[in-house]
Amino acid sequence: MAMRDLFFIAFLGLFGLMGLRRPFLLVAVYAYIDIVSPQRLSYFLLNSIPISAIAFAMMVGAWLLVDDKKDCRFSARQGLMLLLLAWCGYTTLTADFPVEALTKWNWVWKAIIAGVFLPLVLRTRLRIEALALFMVLCASTIIINGGMKTALSGGGYGVLNLMVENNSGLYEGSIISCVAISLIPLILWLSKHGTVFPPDWKVKTFCYCLCLACLLMPVGTEARTGLVCIVILAGLMLMRSKRKFVYGPLMLLAALISIPFLPASFTQRMQTIENHQGDESASTRVAVWMWTLDYVKEHPGGGGFDNYLQNSFTYFAQSTVTDGGGTRVERRLVTDRGRAYHSAYFELLGEQGYFGFAVWALLHLICFIRTEAIRRAYRKRDGSDEAWVAPFALALQQGHIIYMIGSLFVGIAYQPFIFMMLALQIGLDTYLTRKRKTAAKQQLDRAIALGNGAIA
Repeated sequence: MAMRDLFFIAFLGLFGLMGLRRPFLLVAVYAYIDIVSPQRLSYFLLNSIPISAIAFAMMVGAWLLVDDKKDCRFSARQGLMLLLLAWCGYTTLTADFPVEALTKWNWVWKAIIAGVFLPLVLRTRLRIEALALFMVLCASTIIINGGMKTALSGGGYGVLNLMVENNSGLYEGSIISCVAISLIPLILWLSKHGTVFPPDWKVKTFCYCLCLACLLMPVGTEARTGLVCIVILAGLMLMRSKRKFVYGPLMLLAALISIPFLPASFTQRMQTIENHQGDESASTRVAVWMWTLDYVKEHPGGGGFDNYLQNSFTYFAQSTVTDGGGTRVERRLVTDRGRAYHSAYFELLGEQGYFGFAVWALLHLICFIRTEAIRRAYRKRDGSDEAWVAPFALALQQGHIIYMIGSLFVGIAYQPFIFMMLALQIGLDTYLTRKRKTAAKQQLDRAIALGNGAIA
């Protein structure tokens, strides 16, 4: 036990020391801590130290003291994040449950501020790629573990152990399934355009195996959200394919062939997607969403973090029962209280009201539009320094779409992971804007110089 704690301390300490010479490595440390949460894997040493806050302070401090700031740009989307942060702070002060709201605020503010800060340090292609790479590698520590256990044992709903007993954060089955599938486009991009690890056969093999592990996560966790994300991923990839009528039937055939190899418990749980009333968990979600709509009608400003604790509702759940008399449908009255939102959209709506929801939705919408504009602008450029841009924008866009559709069924509106993904999109945009302005200035300077030479 002590050895594991000492290993984590040595690993983080080594990265911290390396960050003294290369400040950007402290960004990697922050990403590792917020994605992997090594304090949850520790037995006692890291649990007593606020390592996330320390990593955040070191990251920002190194940028303020050492890093070059001449190319830093502040975008409107970062302004929206600050506005969302301020509104979350206000609703926390006026929350229905002040103590519980403050507990959630203690990590949410850090996630949002990181989303504001990270684009300031993403000044080069190498830094943008490095953050994307660390996001993939950090998440892979959980995904590879879960994928191997699924391949060997089959997993199960609430059964698959992802290294910790506490199933919060990325260690929760539905969340890691959504994140794993949303990372696949980014993994495939790294397998073709990466420069930190040049894409030779070893890198490609690792990336393809990691994609397989990502696809196994919904199977091992039996998360219905993960199945929805896989369908969306297949649709997005097919939409961009030049051979839709070839790959479409092949995907369908592969799905049909895989069914006999899936655990029976997985196929039974996926069947509840068709009829939500047949599953108490799904029925509860719908009831919570209806309660949220009623709540914001009376409280347009929201109720602050974790205000779902006050909900109470009664609904009918139905199930199919087979006995000696045949098969019949039973309906029963269920009363539930204090059920979580299980949806990022209703989470924002209930906790932050109409205004907070509008700011959050606008932030994601602008990111999607700007990333699509980048993809279209660079899709025909095949120069060595620009060929990577359009595929990278597409990978970020596809991952963003998958995450947002998955978040329809999981309360992951404030997860640090999505703010890192937004930071990548903003950083890419500001980086390309700087390059365009620099190129235009150089062209203008050359034109002026030629004009002065002609006059002389």
